[in-house]
Amino acid sequence: MPASQAATAAPPLPPFKRFPQKGPDISVERRDDGSILIRSNHAMGVAAASVPHILAERAALHPDRPMLMQREPGHGPWRGVTYGEAKRQADGVAQWLLDRGLGQEDALLCLSANSVSQGVLMLGCYTAGVPIAPISPAYSLISTDHAKLKHCFATVRPRVVFAESAAQFARAFDTLRALDPDLVFVTVDGGEGTIPFADLTATEPTAAVDAARAALTHATVAKYLFTSGSTGMPKGVPQHQGMLVNLIAAQEGLRDDPDPVDHPVSLDWMPWSHISAGNIHFNGNINAGGTLYLDEGKPVPGLFETTIRNLYEISPVTIGSAPVAFAMLADAMERDTKLRAAFFRNMRYMGYGGATLSDDIYERMQALAIAETGERMPFVTMYGATETQGVTVVHWASERVGLIGLPLPGSTLKLVPSGDKLEVRVKGPTVTTGYHNDPEKTAAAFDDEGFYKLGDAARFLDPERPEAGLVFDGRVTEDFKLSSGTWVSVGTLRPDIVAACSPYLQDVVIAGQDKPYVAILAWPSQAALQTLAEAAPGSDPVPTLEGLVKERLEAFNAAAGGSSRRVGRFTILRSPPSIDAGEITDKGYVNQRATLTARAEVVAALYADELGEGVVDLRG
Repeated sequence: MPASQAATAAPPLPPFKRFPQKGPDISVERRDDGSILIRSNHAMGVAAASVPHILAERAALHPDRPMLMQREPGHGPWRGVTYGEAKRQADGVAQWLLDRGLGQEDALLCLSANSVSQGVLMLGCYTAGVPIAPISPAYSLISTDHAKLKHCFATVRPRVVFAESAAQFARAFDTLRALDPDLVFVTVDGGEGTIPFADLTATEPTAAVDAARAALTHATVAKYLFTSGSTGMPKGVPQHQGMLVNLIAAQEGLRDDPDPVDHPVSLDWMPWSHISAGNIHFNGNINAGGTLYLDEGKPVPGLFETTIRNLYEISPVTIGSAPVAFAMLADAMERDTKLRAAFFRNMRYMGYGGATLSDDIYERMQALAIAETGERMPFVTMYGATETQGVTVVHWASERVGLIGLPLPGSTLKLVPSGDKLEVRVKGPTVTTGYHNDPEKTAAAFDDEGFYKLGDAARFLDPERPEAGLVFDGRVTEDFKLSSGTWVSVGTLRPDIVAACSPYLQDVVIAGQDKPYVAILAWPSQAALQTLAEAAPGSDPVPTLEGLVKERLEAFNAAAGGSSRRVGRFTILRSPPSIDAGEITDKGYVNQRATLTARAEVVAALYADELGEGVVDLRG
């Protein structure tokens, strides 16, 4: 290489921190009909009988180790339960349930957010064999008509309802009492008309609890989780003990760690009404004998500051979150080296899920990792659904994001031709048997070979090297055609636009079905708005942001190619995504379909003949 070229060549990137997982090893079967079957050649670990069996083992090994921790109100000191205390209290809850004759045909509905009490309650329900149904607190606290709360109630028909505070959930309690006057209400504060949760945990366990635990099998329903409801009302999905423990066993089959952490520590804000936190993180923490700190912050303005304050104290071994949280973390750590040091002190790898992480956020997080540790940090993801638990995982240090990995041990992935895409289907021990009390939707969800149909598309990163992994290729049902007949791939276009407009945009929604061009509804980055506001105190920062985004999108369009990738118009949204309207889940994931429906007037303005206020045209 000539000296002039050597002087300008980029220095090589530092190596990745060692990732304690086995590398890719798969079998691929190609069928005559174009379908492709993919299996991991790694064997699963040995699955436990149930999660309560795992808890009993860990409580015997280290009874005094903290298991679940939560701050006192007002960002006070951490409090919680040890493994020994958690088992004893869960056994008390189980006895209370058994004394009232509850079993597999019954249910307990949980309305409030993650808490130590809810964690103990969940383990008590598991032990007694009584399904628990945790639902989003927004259904009770934010919804004006309680439509989803009523729907979830009607689906599982609970005999007991739990919430942290009687006063906070009084309106929801009234709605449920009107549906069933015989309901029993349990609250932590023991408010009027409710049983104090302490009465449950103080119940003295008898031999009946040991017998109930011994009777648990992989077919026992542990809980009902509800889907996000992006295509209608949420569907109730039975989560069997076999689904929970087989996911742990599948992950154990990939473990390759000569120096395991004896006492892993994690910090998690994501809600237990979804699989990522409620199943994968919660159960995984118990299996690892770790301590889970409950983060009451969220990746939204006004609450993310709580997460930052927690990270000053808690330096987790791993962290998993939505891409929006990593964008806000990058903003914060680029300004605060103290936070950066605390975050990376014990970090071994990071994980994201629910949406594709943009290249820009990945590169910013890696620059922070290199600055703090001198190494790049493995960035992985597990792909799945409420009905399947984890399906695929990136279990190697990858040079890029956007992968969804390869099948977990024990599961078979089937890619089925659907138009010009390959639809993802899966069969395995982590997949549910169907929807609760809904045989019609159950029948429609599985193909004639028993594979669950996820509705997503995937493709090989390199068709000649399948072991390089699969790439998410959008929702089969989310993609649309422009009026020209050109298909728009929403799942790939969204992260590309966010990356092109970084650090100015937080997320976007793509419009354009049956229209002549693509348009976007964009949520601004709060950090960018703050910076612009500080630069010009007293002025509206949005018009300046519009100009900056316009420049980025013009550059994006110049290199985009066809009409399916070019943005014709955009608007900056001044109101945040609404949970009540279904625009965003309590995990922080934006719902494309719900946003377009809820903001139909904004969409109409993007295609109006006359350019309205706040609409920026890029076509002229």
